Amino acid sequence: MMRDLEHKGQIVKNFVPSWFAMVMGTGIVSTTSQFYRAYIPTLSIFGKGLFYFNMLLFFILLVPWTLRWIYYRREAVADIHNPVMSHFYSTMPIAMVVLSSNILMFYGNGHWLAFTFWLIGALGIVFFSLFIPFLSFRNDITDMKHINPGMFIPPVGLIVIPLVGMSFVPLFSGEWQELLILFNYFGFGAGFFIYIALFSITMYRFILHEPMPGALAPTVWVNLGPIGGSAMALVSLAGGSSFMTVKEPFFVLALIIWAFGLWWVGMSIMMTSFYLRKLSLRYGLSWWAFTFPLGIYVAASHVLSGIFQMKVLDHIGFSLYWLLLLMWVVTFARTAKHVWNGTVFK
Repeated sequence: MMRDLEHKGQIVKNFVPSWFAMVMGTGIVSTTSQFYRAYIPTLSIFGKGLFYFNMLLFFILLVPWTLRWIYYRREAVADIHNPVMSHFYSTMPIAMVVLSSNILMFYGNGHWLAFTFWLIGALGIVFFSLFIPFLSFRNDITDMKHINPGMFIPPVGLIVIPLVGMSFVPLFSGEWQELLILFNYFGFGAGFFIYIALFSITMYRFILHEPMPGALAPTVWVNLGPIGGSAMALVSLAGGSSFMTVKEPFFVLALIIWAFGLWWVGMSIMMTSFYLRKLSLRYGLSWWAFTFPLGIYVAASHVLSGIFQMKVLDHIGFSLYWLLLLMWVVTFARTAKHVWNGTVFK
């Protein structure tokens, strides 16, 4: 149990930055549950309950995350310089943007808390999207074995900025509105092209290097994050830009990106099956990579189905929603078990 730990400070000392992926995953399950309440009305209650739980979870996790920087700064800094772990620092501000989207869904875009969460989260995302790559550019310790789709997390954060940020555009006017629109375009533009660059590197690693260790195997699903996020970002930017008179080409491009994601869903399932049968897939916090990326792809399926009036898109999304829910339940249960045993903090 938790009391079996040598001392409670070990929880703070070993509190790795990837914990906020739990908030991201739970938040996207809340969102997609609301999307599919037309199929099963009780999903609306489930989704809203998850939102309140997730908000509480965020502030609980924020305590050891902050204390680690105060009392165990050396360990926190070491993670920033770790070529694998450093990318997970972006999960904290991304979690804030996800919570902002949930607040918008349940309380509307006029709610001050939604904008506050989005603004702080977006600025944090920009900071880590600059700082983490900068450290990678200047160090000499990154090797091919460190390359994995977890590197997509900072650009995913940039891509999700306009998913929520464009909702706040009508609240402003004049140059403030222009600045907000430009900031949202910056998020998508920077995030998308960074993702394209990193995607080529990870494909090179997949083809010409040995398989990733089991601890990183779930990150193969992370690729669905920038794919689903980019599709939704294009819809959000086109739909929220009054100066854009022809929006259909951007919607079609979003559908093309979504189609690539369907291929990656198949590849992710095949790779996960491969690890289960041939290698190792023991539990780790990296299991939360099974949730948010798939969830945002499910959300993109629902949004695009409404734009193109294609029921089959929604049926695909609803089918993948059940896979998402299964992965969330299993990952949450395993995380709770390892928290209770204290093994996740060792």
